[in-house]
This record gives sequence, structure tokens and C-alpha cells, in this order.
Amino acid sequence: MRGRRRQGESSARTVGFGRRLDAGPRSAQALTMRHAPIALALYQPDIPQNTGTLLRLCACLAVEAHIIEPAGFPVSDRAFRRAGMDYLDRVTIERHVSWTAFDDWRRPTERRLVLATTRGAMPYTRFAFAPGDIILLGRESAGVPDAVHAAADARILVPMVADLRSLNVAVTGAMIVGEALRQTDSWPGQ
Repeated sequence: MRGRRRQGESSARTVGFGRRLDAGPRSAQALTMRHAPIALALYQPDIPQNTGTLLRLCACLAVEAHIIEPAGFPVSDRAFRRAGMDYLDRVTIERHVSWTAFDDWRRPTERRLVLATTRGAMPYTRFAFAPGDIILLGRESAGVPDAVHAAADARILVPMVADLRSLNVAVTGAMIVGEALRQTDSWPGQ
């Protein structure tokens, strides 16, 4: 993805890596609703290998991907190639220059924002996913700020042993996306 957007610029839809289609709010909404009923959003990811793994997951399961910047690394083809392999050309990615840009894009779509957090009250397997849900994963190093936490429509967690901090973000994402696809009967190829 070439070039850096300046603060205040709109989000840009990327189809595969390296090809970017600028889309206004109306066209972005129309494009999004034609894709998979579940989306995965990464809030300011820190580790390119985890991001590449999650983008590969999105490609294989026909889940749209959103990257909320700034990331802790250059958001580029090179940064993801190792983990994403040749799957990155098969994933639809929307990059958002900030949390505000993402939230401005999401609100008119009326899609629920489902935050995976260690502070969640409901296990992800008990949550009722619906078509259109956007699953949000926080930074590997710090999760999401309180304002983002408060903006989520739901907060879910992966239950685990009490004295351990958290699972790897890519593992968490795979578990939750799989459950969301199961509940919404949205597995590709069925």
C-alpha cells in the first residue's frame, strides 16, 4: 500500500495488497455489506506476524479485515508476507487512519462492534453473534483505551486460567471468528 494518508483523510479500501480503491462513506458502506457477514478489526496492531496471520485467517474464511492505524510497524506488503504468505492477495482490507475514522465509518452502517477483551464479562461462546458484527481485537501490548472499550456494543472474553494474562491475539481472533461463523452459519463453501 503506497503512500501515507494525512490525518483527516477518509479511509481507503484495499482489495488484496497493493491495490487501493478510495471510497467515500456511501460507497464504502455498500462495498462492505456485499462481503462476509462477519468482519475482523485490528486496533493499532503491534506485531506484523500476528497481523499477517489474522489477514490469512480472513482470506481463508472470507472475512473482511479492518486495520485501525497507526500500527506499530509499517503497514505494507513486505511486513505481512511471511505470516500471510500468498493469501494476502485474497483478502479485502480496509485501512482506517485512526479510531475516529473507523468509528465514523462504522456508525452509519449500524454494525455492532464486539470487543474481545480480558475485561469482558461474557464468554465468547455464550454471546449471540449476528450477521454484520465486527469483532475488534486490541493491541498486543495494551489492548484498547477506555474510550474504545466504552464505544463497543459488547465486550467478550475467551475464558482461561485465572493467573495468566492473555492468549496470543491471533489465536484469540481465530477462536472468536470461528464461533461467529458457526453461529451465523457463514462458513465459506457451505
